Amino acid sequence: MLALAIGTLLVVVALAYVLYPLVFAPAAPGARPTYRASLGAEDTGDEDAIVALREIEFDRATGKLSDSDYADLKTRYTQRALDAMRASGAVTADTPVEDVVEAAVLAIRARLRSCARCGPRPEPDAIYCSNCGSYLDVKCAGCGRVVDEAGAAFCAGCGRQLAA
Repeated sequence: MLALAIGTLLVVVALAYVLYPLVFAPAAPGARPTYRASLGAEDTGDEDAIVALREIEFDRATGKLSDSDYADLKTRYTQRALDAMRASGAVTADTPVEDVVEAAVLAIRARLRSCARCGPRPEPDAIYCSNCGSYLDVKCAGCGRVVDEAGAAFCAGCGRQLAA
């Protein structure tokens, strides 16, 4: 009888633990907005609009976006990026649109890590290329040897660990 009472008590406690977030959830969702939610906002900054332009380029290249949708989205996000740049004073009304967008894209690419084989990687904190597996720092920090083995965890010259 005691085992039944203890088992029932454990089941009730476990059920209360699982259901507590559902019953007593906060009225508003957390204050941490998602990246996709920020792209839909009207006050999107120039960097968010440029990132969105890169994403729609990728979606079009992979066949996820039709040409008509691509043209509509490209026009919309280009205009948002220009509006944000004009509001910040970085762009004047007589600056050609293509030059402004190209300069902003080049500035973002300069901050990205780059693979010698595949080019700029979309992950800003990448240690290895997500496409071919190459070490992105190219040289070992310990001995300076070029690391050209894909997915190498240790330097072949000195044995130093390349990534944590």
